[in-house]
Amino acid sequence: MRFPIFPRKPTVAVIRLNGAITSGRGLSDAATAPLIERAFAKKPKAVALLVNSPGGSPVQSSLIAARIRRLADQHRIPVHAFVEDMAASGGYWLACAGDDIWVDDSSILGSIGVIFASFGFPELMARQGIERRVVTAGKSKSLADPFLPQRPEDIERLRAIQAPIHAAFIAHVKARRGARLADHDLFNADVWVGQQAVDLGLADGIGHLVPKMKALYGEKVRYQVFGPKKGLLSRFGLNLAEDMLQTIEERLMRAGLGG
Repeated sequence: MRFPIFPRKPTVAVIRLNGAITSGRGLSDAATAPLIERAFAKKPKAVALLVNSPGGSPVQSSLIAARIRRLADQHRIPVHAFVEDMAASGGYWLACAGDDIWVDDSSILGSIGVIFASFGFPELMARQGIERRVVTAGKSKSLADPFLPQRPEDIERLRAIQAPIHAAFIAHVKARRGARLADHDLFNADVWVGQQAVDLGLADGIGHLVPKMKALYGEKVRYQVFGPKKGLLSRFGLNLAEDMLQTIEERLMRAGLGG
């Protein structure tokens, strides 16, 4: 006796990439690896990345994006990136892991640059009669010491460190976006909004996840969401200190549009 075979509904695996990119709290390769691996292991019709990040660690950004691309190529699964509030700096690095990038009219994209920020207190220390005493082996060991006046050689050294990181970021964007990029200075850490980013080739169009996935894979497409699970304390709102620190960190990065 034959039973009717009903075609399976196409499934899109949705991976949420939300928050600052760090090696600790927030987005990191270690934290997202199990989610990404499970999403691709399910052999979905496609993978959708929901990106909402002001950026952060270039190394973690590179590791997460590389993992996504490696699995996408291995399983031959298309990847679509959807930018929510922003994909700035490392957040845009993640968005470029998609074969195409879709944005909201008000999404912020770009900040393709590298930043080092700190504070300096030498005058305050001098007024308070505090003497800074440092002994190092290696003249660069006290690089950018916030308790000493800023030195030209420190600025030159920091820029020398930033240059190859910036070059790697630019190479990643060019490799992923290719001929879609406009003939424009896109790599000066500027940011663009919605349609501006589309016009410059940083994104492919204005579009949201559900209608775009239905347009590509049919009205009966279903979604399987992969996101970080909160611990027991977090579920009951008891890890307030850690949550507060993460919120402050993300707000500072969003105000500065990433690192």
